[in-house]
Amino acid sequence: MIFYSVVVPVLNEEKNVKSLHKEILEVMRKLKKQFEIIFVNDGSTDNTLEELKKLSPIKIINLRKNSGQSAALDAGIKNAKGKIIITLDGDGQNDPKDIPRLLKKLQEGYDVVCGWRYRRKDPFSKRLISQGAKLLRKFLVNDGIHDSGCTLRVYKRECFRNLDLYGEMHRMIPALLRWQGFSITEIKVNHRPRKHGRTKYNWKRTIKGFLDMIDTWFWRKYQSRPLHLFGTLGLILILFSSSLLFYLALKRLFYHYPLSNKIWPLVGAMGLLAGIQFLVFGLLANLILRNSQSKEFYSIKNIIEKK
Repeated sequence: MIFYSVVVPVLNEEKNVKSLHKEILEVMRKLKKQFEIIFVNDGSTDNTLEELKKLSPIKIINLRKNSGQSAALDAGIKNAKGKIIITLDGDGQNDPKDIPRLLKKLQEGYDVVCGWRYRRKDPFSKRLISQGAKLLRKFLVNDGIHDSGCTLRVYKRECFRNLDLYGEMHRMIPALLRWQGFSITEIKVNHRPRKHGRTKYNWKRTIKGFLDMIDTWFWRKYQSRPLHLFGTLGLILILFSSSLLFYLALKRLFYHYPLSNKIWPLVGAMGLLAGIQFLVFGLLANLILRNSQSKEFYSIKNIIEKK
């Protein structure tokens, strides 16, 4: 029975996968328990897939197209069989030698142990953006860890029972799990400079990460009650607009206040319509939530397994 599953998402890492697989294999064999190594090929356009096929033992999950790191992790985790899930980046910057330390910390009773790259080997621009994101994340989600961008983590399998990953949500996993009641901690890990290939981090991922952070904040507060948000806004607008229109009607009827050249009747009417729309949005959101089913944001082309 498989006890450990190592999940590694890769995109155009043809020069890194062989050495990384070798390092992971050396570490996992020393743990004396059954394991599997899963590489998720996230639509690579170089020879990454061909290089992966040369390795053994390995399970290769080949996605039809590039779907993002979160989707690749989701595909790997959902196809993993181990009781303990271990994740790390495919660029070789996470050090597999830290895995036993993470597992030892997990045995203290935690559900998740995150790696903390306290001495990062990234360019200054990337570290600067990460610091800004860290401050914003603390304000919006406050996951209680120092490094939400470090993929090197270990999880108990039950953490992913009701969790779907997409966009840049892999950064939000600790926050999402903490809100569900799972216990989370972190330890300092080694972070190595990239030897081959180019970083996949760019301004587009920064924007996506920011939007996913807002989405996570909204999910936390209103995941089961979107009507409370939209309905409240709608009722406030309806009350305000109705009061304004009633006031204008009284002034017109009893004080002959001219309204033909005033903007206030239009403001009241537009506010009333907007309030009704917000209320309807809330009702529809509740209806969608009650009838929604989990959706996978990727397509698996094939799975190749070599013992």
